[in-house]
Amino acid sequence: MNQNQDKIINLNINRKDFEEIYFTGNQGNLFFSSNTKGKTVTTIVVGLILVILFIFKDDLSKEKFGILYFVSFLFLLCAVYLSLAINKVSKWRKEVIAYLKTLENPEIYQIKFNNKVFKVNLNNKKEASLWTEFTSAEIGEKFIALEGKFNYMFPRKSMSDSDYQFLKEAVQKNVK
Repeated sequence: MNQNQDKIINLNINRKDFEEIYFTGNQGNLFFSSNTKGKTVTTIVVGLILVILFIFKDDLSKEKFGILYFVSFLFLLCAVYLSLAINKVSKWRKEVIAYLKTLENPEIYQIKFNNKVFKVNLNNKKEASLWTEFTSAEIGEKFIALEGKFNYMFPRKSMSDSDYQFLKEAVQKNVK
């Protein structure tokens, strides 16, 4: 592809292809996504310790009663961190669902690029980025993702194998 020649890939959109990638491995699960699983388990463990201490609080001496306050504080801290993580996952999930709704009946979803510029057209809402504006890329067996000024994820199933290979080579060449 020479410098001025644009490659155009028309994507065949199936919402399930996108959902399959976005929501793999409990990604959308509020309590057990990769961001919240550890915090959930920690909060449950600290909560169980707190319950056990409350059950046996009459057996605690006055000197050791501070442990109950300390574990209560720890539980509160864990609950706050868990709620912040859940809020983050919930916000991400809402954004993904809103994006997926735009994919339900697209008139056009097209990628157009050359050696300098990468353009996306979704229902005549056009976005353009220089390749240098992308900060990272992920190329997998099921999708290609780009992060930068705009973030994109393109499922392999939404294009032909030859278009996928062409896009993969362009991303490898142009995103450092």
